[in-house]
Amino acid sequence: MSLYNISNKNLIALTQTTFAAEGLQERQDLQEALKGCIDAIAPDCLVISEEFSDWEDSRRRIDLLAIDRNANLVVIELKRDEIGAHMELQALRYAAMISTMTFDKACEYFERYIAKEELEINARETILEFVDLDESSLDDFGNDVRIVLASADFGKELTTSVLWLRDKGIDISCVRLTPYRYKDDVLINAEQIIPVPEVEAYQVKFREKQAEQRTSKKGQRDYSKYRFNGQVYNKRKLALAVLTHWIEQENPQSLFVIKDALKDYNLPRAVALFEEIADKHLNRYHSSECDLITLVSGELIAISNQWGDNIPRLLEAMKRYGLAAERVEN
Repeated sequence: MSLYNISNKNLIALTQTTFAAEGLQERQDLQEALKGCIDAIAPDCLVISEEFSDWEDSRRRIDLLAIDRNANLVVIELKRDEIGAHMELQALRYAAMISTMTFDKACEYFERYIAKEELEINARETILEFVDLDESSLDDFGNDVRIVLASADFGKELTTSVLWLRDKGIDISCVRLTPYRYKDDVLINAEQIIPVPEVEAYQVKFREKQAEQRTSKKGQRDYSKYRFNGQVYNKRKLALAVLTHWIEQENPQSLFVIKDALKDYNLPRAVALFEEIADKHLNRYHSSECDLITLVSGELIAISNQWGDNIPRLLEAMKRYGLAAERVEN
């Protein structure tokens, strides 16, 4: 496939080049660029580590380690100008080695990455928000491992292996990165060649159906979204938005007043004094500075992010104050 520039009703084919010819290095250039725009090769993913190596053989390193929206770990391997020889074998080894990674370990690795990249975010909160989990559902984290191979080209042996692996249920994909020269710029065409996007849409629906069947066996988890004040929230964020709005509207004088307003709805841990929350339980509350609320009494309170099946009770409590949220179809 060629890329063209259209100008004055004329098409001019762009000149295909190589990363080596353009002086672009695999790690220093390509990897650095892709980790900041990972959607180019792995849409809806969050990079949590680079050059990952938490095993004895430090020569073996995962180029980029990420998670996707379904809380799966994603191994991303890059090659610059090779035909991707043995990439799939290397990536399979890595996938097996990280398959037992826990949520806490993922947060630990992400914290290191955040420090290295000098990002101002909280590792645990960012991951929980990205995958839409709460502390009560961490068993759903990392139940599967995906593999993404990105290379300038792929040999027939590799693509044959990848197709066979996919047929056996391994979620592995290949993205071809083709550089083109256009005037003084280098353009990159990132094209997923395995699976073919049209085929993948069917496969995704099939996997979703299987996931729903597994979920029904474990007990249905509720991923409902709600619309409140024109914004759409998941359950964790909905509770924060509703209670924050209610406090601003009603201006309760103390934490006692808030608990008294909720006492008939069995929501004892909906709010708490920030200073009384033990460190080990801090991650069960919206504890970012912007989420904490100072009451008239001077008390600093935090709102729980552990709601599970309690959202209907909260919304019922808020009806008395004219606050309502509308459930949104997924």
